[in-house]
Formats: sequence, structure tokens, C-alpha cells
Amino acid sequence: MAKRFWNLRGQALSLAQILTVVCPAYVLFGYNQSGLGSLTSLSDWVKHFPEIDTINTTGVQKSHNATIQGVVIATFTLGALPGCLSCSYTADKFGRRPVIFMGGLLALIGQVVEASAFQLAQMIIGRTILGVGIGMLSGTVPTWQSECASSKNRGKHVVLDGLFIALGYMLQAWINLGFYQFKLGPVTWRAPTAIPIVFEIVLIISIIFLPESPRWLARQGRTEEARLSLASFRDANEDAPTITAELAGIESSLEETANSATSLKDLLTMGEDRLLYRFGICILLQFFQQMSGGNLISVYSTTIFESGLSLDAQTSRLLSGGVLTWKFLSCFVSFFTIDRLGRRFALMVSGTGMATCMLGLAVATSFPSSNYAAQIFSVLFVFLFNFFIPIGFLGANFLYCTEVAPTRLRVAMSSISTANHWLWNFVVTMITPVAIDTIGYKYYIVFTCIGFCIPLSIYFLYPETMGRTLEEIDLIFRESPSIWATVRYAKQHPGHDGLGNQDEKTRFGHEEKCEIAMSERVSD
Repeated sequence: MAKRFWNLRGQALSLAQILTVVCPAYVLFGYNQSGLGSLTSLSDWVKHFPEIDTINTTGVQKSHNATIQGVVIATFTLGALPGCLSCSYTADKFGRRPVIFMGGLLALIGQVVEASAFQLAQMIIGRTILGVGIGMLSGTVPTWQSECASSKNRGKHVVLDGLFIALGYMLQAWINLGFYQFKLGPVTWRAPTAIPIVFEIVLIISIIFLPESPRWLARQGRTEEARLSLASFRDANEDAPTITAELAGIESSLEETANSATSLKDLLTMGEDRLLYRFGICILLQFFQQMSGGNLISVYSTTIFESGLSLDAQTSRLLSGGVLTWKFLSCFVSFFTIDRLGRRFALMVSGTGMATCMLGLAVATSFPSSNYAAQIFSVLFVFLFNFFIPIGFLGANFLYCTEVAPTRLRVAMSSISTANHWLWNFVVTMITPVAIDTIGYKYYIVFTCIGFCIPLSIYFLYPETMGRTLEEIDLIFRESPSIWATVRYAKQHPGHDGLGNQDEKTRFGHEEKCEIAMSERVSD
């Protein structure tokens, strides 16, 4: 066999994929999403961008500047939205790897422009370009990753995305705190905004040498390349029976859906594939991810402590670093449970926990900011919130959307639902500075109400996908009696156990489909 992909195979190749592309992509996601939130009160920042100064202004001027500040910070999200949406076409047309490469390149350009900004217009342009690049990465990387991973460990692999997002948040908090010690000068904010360039360079170089998605290659009719990619990830010979069977299953799934779901408008129709149902639960899941308060806590933790609780700047930054470090550590809970307890359990526990913490935060912040006990409880609920969100809504949400999408529209459904994530991300990012300044604790009540809708929605609408191949998940949606019976149908057809072993009924049914598909191609 030809030596390719850095001469890596199996677990070593998957590890290289994770460390050199997935990790940088999602560290950049978290780092840049929260990067400016704690910089806006720095003296040199205010000197360069007086239009968004909320430190040395009062009254109407402060309110106006706070609105503009929210818009400037949110331009990253405004760029990410079209960047992510574009993947619904480009990732299927050109492949996953070229889109990831271009996303990394645009992120690099935007990062350089942002870090070298001397005027607000340049900052906005750089942040928008950066957002486009990160949006392309967020819309394509999880699809590429899930299509390359085996069903046994797919959950762990994609949930790592959330862990790396949290790592980005954590790095941003401590790096900003470190450079804050200089007190004066551009180093306090230019250096923190330039550091992510290292991650972008690593990603751009690495993606050139890694395999393309075997499922995308099979869809393009490039069967031998798909076989090579699959064999490399599974550490098997290209002619091994397991590789032949898995490839036959992929091609069989493509053939079964060849006459349906050929355009994006099909996402708005039901049909035998129940595309509208699948699309709807993906959109709702990404809406929940943002409107449960996750981005509020991650991006504006320093603002919450400094403006909302009237803590001093140094203490606020220390607490923010501690909160985001705790969030990173909490991600390991999901890593070890997502392929054991399932997606539904993780999402319901996460949603219930977040809603409860938001309720506690609303009650605690309703007291005067000078109330020491209320300050302590507010900080406690922020920490607890960052324990619950990684369990289901900092990786598992991206994973689930790639799992329930059909092969032919997987990247389209994933990217559009992720674009919905960026849309609500923009809403939260833009209104938070004003909301904290005007309505205070009432702002958290909104997130509380939405959060308590999560466990109910998951229980009735979201079938379990743990342990199933992507092709088997497709069958669950197509063969269930109705959309209201899909969850029950999935429970009646478990497919695999938590270790990735199929039950006899599913195994023989899947093997029969593969044998039929192979015999038909031989006869042709």
C-alpha cells in the first residue's frame, strides 16, 4: 500500500486529525468568540476605539456606546453566519478538506487585520473576515470528523469539539489576564488578539496531508479513494471484508436516496426521508444551545462580574479565568459519558441543569450588588452553569446534527443548523451589554424559561443515535411509523450496545443490505 497521510493509520491517524485540525479549529472558535469581551475596558483599547467607550462615559452616551460595542463584538458572528451557510454548497461541491483549508486561510487573514487595527473600521473588517473563516470551519469540520470516525467512538471524537471550544475560552481568559498586568500600552490587547495565528498556521498546513471524507469520496464515485481513506482510518487492508462491507453500506445508502433530497429546498419537505423533521430538530437544538445562556456566560463572564456584580477589574478577570477553566475541566464528563449513557441523557441533564442555574442567577442578582451573600451565590451559579453546559451543549449538539442528517444532505443540514447557532449567537452577543446595564436580573429569566423547554423537547422528539452507524440512523428516520413514533421506534431497534456491538437482528439486516448492494454492483 502506498505510504500516505504522514504514514499514519488507525488511531494514530485519528489522533493526528484531532490534534492538528479539529483542536485548532475549535480553539479558534472559542478563543475568538470570547476574545474581545474582556478587552473593552482597557485604557489603550479605549484610546484607539473611543466610539465604543463605556468606561469613561455616562447616561445616553454610555448607552449608545454600549450598543455599538455589542455590534462590533458581534461582527465576528455576522461573518460566521454566511461563512457557515456557504458550506452547504461548497463542502459538497469541492470536498471537506478544501473548505477547511480556505476557512483556515480566511481566519488567518482576519486575525492579522484585527490584531493590527488602528481604527474601528479596520477592527470591524478584520473581525468579520475572521468570522467568515471560523464559520466555514464550524460548518465543515464536525461533518468531516463524524464521516471519518467509527460508530464506536464517534461520540467521543466529536464531543472533543466542545472540549476544544472550552480550551479556547480558557486560553483567552488567562492570556488576557496575563497581558492585563502590563496595565498600559497596546501589548495589553494586540498580543492576545495575535496569538491565535499560531493555531491557524498549524491547521492550514495539516489539512493538506490528511484524508478526505470516505463518504464524500463515495458520493463522487471515487470508490478506490474512498476505500483507501476508510482503510487508513480503520487500520485495515483495503480489501479487508470489514472495509468492503462498510463501503458497500455507504454506497447502498447513497443509492437508496439517489432519487430524493437533491436540493436544499427538499429540507423543507417531509417525504419518506422525513427531512423537515430532521432539519427542524437540528435547528431547534442549535437554538437551545445559544438561548440557554451558554454564550452569555462564556463571552461576558468578565462583564457579569465587573458590571453586574460590581466587582473590581482584577477580581473579575481572575473569576472569569477560573470559570472558564472549570468549564474546560467539566468537558471531560461528556467525553467519558457520551458513548456510554447516550445523546438524549446528556442533552436532558445539561438542559435541566442550565435552566436551574439561570433561575438561581436571576434570584441572586435581583438583590443589590453590594449584598455580599448574593455576590457569592451569583458566582456559584455561574460556576455550576459551566459544569452543566459541556455535558450536552458544547459538542454533543454539533455531533447530533451531523448524525441525524442523511448522507446526501449531511453537510447542508449541519451547516445551516450551525448557521442558526451563529444567528442566535449574534443576538445574544449584541444585546447582552445593553441588557445587563438596563434590565439586570430579568435578563436571566428569559434563559431560564427557554432552558426548561430543553428536556421536554429532547424526550419527545430526539431519538437516540449512540452506537449506530450513520446509515443505520438514516434507516431509523425512514422506517419509523411517524415522526411522533420515531423516539419509540429507535428504542425498539437498539442497533448497537454502548460498546459499538450490534444486536443480531440489526447486524444480519445490515449485512443483508450490504450483500445485496455488492451483488447488484457485480451483476452490473
